[in-house]
Amino acid sequence: MTIKNNFKLSMAAIAASLLVAACGGGGGGSSDASPAAPASGASTPATTTPTNLTTPQYAADSFHLAAFNLLNQQRQQCAFPALQENAVLDQSVAAHAQYQATNNVVSDTETAGASGFTGVSYADRAAHFGYPQHVPIGGVSGGLYTNATWTEARYGQQAIYGLISGVYHSMIAVAPMNTVGIGKVATTYNGFPQEWYSLALANYQPIATNAPLTFPCQGTTGVANDSFGEMPTPPATSGHWGTPVAVAGNPNDTIVMQTGTMTDSSSHVIALQVLDSATDPNKILPKWMGVAYPSTPLSPNAQYTVSLTGTINGVAFSRTFTFTTGNILAG
Repeated sequence: MTIKNNFKLSMAAIAASLLVAACGGGGGGSSDASPAAPASGASTPATTTPTNLTTPQYAADSFHLAAFNLLNQQRQQCAFPALQENAVLDQSVAAHAQYQATNNVVSDTETAGASGFTGVSYADRAAHFGYPQHVPIGGVSGGLYTNATWTEARYGQQAIYGLISGVYHSMIAVAPMNTVGIGKVATTYNGFPQEWYSLALANYQPIATNAPLTFPCQGTTGVANDSFGEMPTPPATSGHWGTPVAVAGNPNDTIVMQTGTMTDSSSHVIALQVLDSATDPNKILPKWMGVAYPSTPLSPNAQYTVSLTGTINGVAFSRTFTFTTGNILAG
């Protein structure tokens, strides 16, 4: 039997303001009222955003390409902006993945003086490698271990399933952004691979005019039915929870969640926990995002009908759709 353990997921959320990055997860947080200063050793801050790659240059069958393709497929099916690879962001998160592996820690932040330090925050590290400071940047980091050896592509896909099944980490599936960097380093633990990874997202883009959008959305299949391992642990759970539904608007929108339910094929109604920026006790969710989630795992390979209500910029909205879980334990 293969045992999978996402030993920790950490994240830095992207705030509603284009110039404010709020960091959460990993047991701590901070917010900056202005763009971050470049990390020690960085050259003069860049003023021009490095060009995104229209076609990803990640190696075939790599962790990176599998993660990139799955994340984009999940985002685009629900009408969120497609992500493009950015080589500078790739460098910054590759360095952070190495930092995590070297220091045996999963965290959004780095500590000055520690081995491999390139900047405290995602924005600091991006600036260190030449990304401009005026562009909002947020990110997620994690670790994955199995007592079997998988293909690199499978590790990449599992990392994304784990991230988008997190109440907070589902932000990467709905963030109104179009730029991504992906970094990964592998070490060995008990004779099997231990994957350390980090993603950075940047560059706000408007989403469809019928905001808010959701992920999952109508027709989504194969998402994790059982999730765990997020830092901080989502409110009102015992450590495991079911598929979260992320609700997102445009960068300047304000989402307020009111009610949420999921109904299974036997007409059993599950009341959902709802969070938004005003009610999130961990102060991670940005104003443009809300989330609704079952506090216990869902059934595998099962269809659920979701009903949500809330407001966007004070105007009432409701959403009803169906999605189907896979048989996926993801953290």
